Amino acid sequence: MKLLDSKGRLFGKVSILDLGAALAILLVIVGIFVVPGKSGTSTIAQVVEKPIEVDVIVRGLGVSNPDALINEFKETKKTNIVIRKQPSGEFQIKEIKPLPRTTVVPQPDGSVKALPDPRPEVVFFKDMILTLKGNAQITDTGAVVGQQKIKIGTLIELEGKDYNFNTSTIAVRVLK
Repeated sequence: MKLLDSKGRLFGKVSILDLGAALAILLVIVGIFVVPGKSGTSTIAQVVEKPIEVDVIVRGLGVSNPDALINEFKETKKTNIVIRKQPSGEFQIKEIKPLPRTTVVPQPDGSVKALPDPRPEVVFFKDMILTLKGNAQITDTGAVVGQQKIKIGTLIELEGKDYNFNTSTIAVRVLK
């Protein structure tokens, strides 16, 4: 009896392709269940966790009562953050700096001045800088919160009882 027949079967009974597919499936099962390695653990789990401060800027937030929103920040003193559509925990609101809405006005001498924006609809838009404080894992490549890196430029979504809006990170400080 030949080892392979004309149809590519071993000993005339089992196809080489079927045998290869069964072997591949068996290796996958062994790889998943028998030898999982470190796939279930985070590689950043062994790093140091330290408090950080993150400054975020809010530009043009449309809100009917900006002062009520700022008061809510001051009363609750905390907010949930979402980074890259992943909930990343709760941070304290350490400081709120409202920014004035200004517009550039040319002067007769050719210079320009930033003056308060006279448009009536500006009262419904708020600019501010929020300083958030929380804990992060500090790695060689920066701060990690909820398995997401926070760096300057990272978009952070702030979520609370009555609000949900996006901000942009402008500073990250590791506290000692």
